[in-house]
Amino acid sequence: MNHKPTVKQLRLVVEAEDFDEAVAFYRDVLGMSEEFYVESEGNALVMALQAGRATLEIVNPAQRRLIDQLEVGREVSRDIRVAFEVTDTETATAYAVEGGAELIATPTETPWRSLNSRLEAPAGLQITLFEELDG
Repeated sequence: MNHKPTVKQLRLVVEAEDFDEAVAFYRDVLGMSEEFYVESEGNALVMALQAGRATLEIVNPAQRRLIDQLEVGREVSRDIRVAFEVTDTETATAYAVEGGAELIATPTETPWRSLNSRLEAPAGLQITLFEELDG
């Protein structure tokens, strides 16, 4: 009997013009652990960084606008935004800014009890750092 295949991992692949800057930010500043690194012919580089549990969050335009309004106070999202759950949003945001991210919005408590900040990060990603306040 054939079984429907299931997804085992979500991997977001991002092209970074400045590979070293992106690695330094996501690995060293945000603290993501290195899963693998490969250098191939022609100076082709790839590094996979682990971010714990991965989910694909699908929102409609109304929800995207609501999230932007709550986190930032205005519409700023692009089609893709990457959210990282952290243990301390205030500290992680400060490290991210020191590490090269541009602050869009300081940590803000949401109605669903998370503390979220918004940043423009290396590799052209808009990111949210969030901390679940109810454990």
